[in-house]
Amino acid sequence: MKFQINKYLIDDIINSEHPSDFEVTKEYAIFILRLPYIKDDKVKIISYAFLIKEGNVYEYCRSAKDFVQLGDFATLHNFLDVRVDKILAKISRLHTKIEKMEDMLYEDTYEGDFAKDWIEIKKELSLIERLMAHAMIAFSRFIKHYKDRIDELAYKDLEEHIERSLRFCRSGMEKLDNLYSFYRTRIDERMNMIMFILTIISAIFLPMTLVTGFFGMNTGGLPYTQDPLGTWKVTLFLVIFEIPFVYFIWRLMKKS
Repeated sequence: MKFQINKYLIDDIINSEHPSDFEVTKEYAIFILRLPYIKDDKVKIISYAFLIKEGNVYEYCRSAKDFVQLGDFATLHNFLDVRVDKILAKISRLHTKIEKMEDMLYEDTYEGDFAKDWIEIKKELSLIERLMAHAMIAFSRFIKHYKDRIDELAYKDLEEHIERSLRFCRSGMEKLDNLYSFYRTRIDERMNMIMFILTIISAIFLPMTLVTGFFGMNTGGLPYTQDPLGTWKVTLFLVIFEIPFVYFIWRLMKKS
């Protein structure tokens, strides 16, 4: 590298997995921002490392493994502003998806796999929120340190955009959690209804099973075995025996 940089800071700069950070030395400052990168409407991660010295900003080029001059603080603002705006636009699209999911779920017209869609949006919002939370801390430290040398109004506006992205992510995840609770409640209600119907069917057929089991025993002395009308008499007995059970279930359903 053409700059004499502390070896520990070099490790942080080279490491693309290093979280956003801001470090100051006597000669220069290192500003690392690990941000969401929107490509093909998918959220990926890209790490930017900047070296700031004497009012000049240099960006670390990973392919060249060295710093190249980016410009001044105004250039850095424009560089970050474009990327933060894309992040906000992505969050806005995710909110639109959540609103559509909400409408279809409440109207019971949802098509597709709700759980799969929910996980996909939740994963993207969670990733953006985590990255922007770290970026917000580093960015605030950067503004505080260079407040006398930057266009503070422009950078404060950019800071507000980062903060807004955090708020939108958190509100989106809160909406998703509420939707999932509603979804689980609806699924539980349907399962309870299925179990209730199965219980009713079992209760209805229980007396029939008892009677047919009794008359189906392979033993002697069973009534109606020699009676030509025995089957009809047993059937009539089954119907009469079933009436109290059906009445009890009807009353139970009426109360519920």
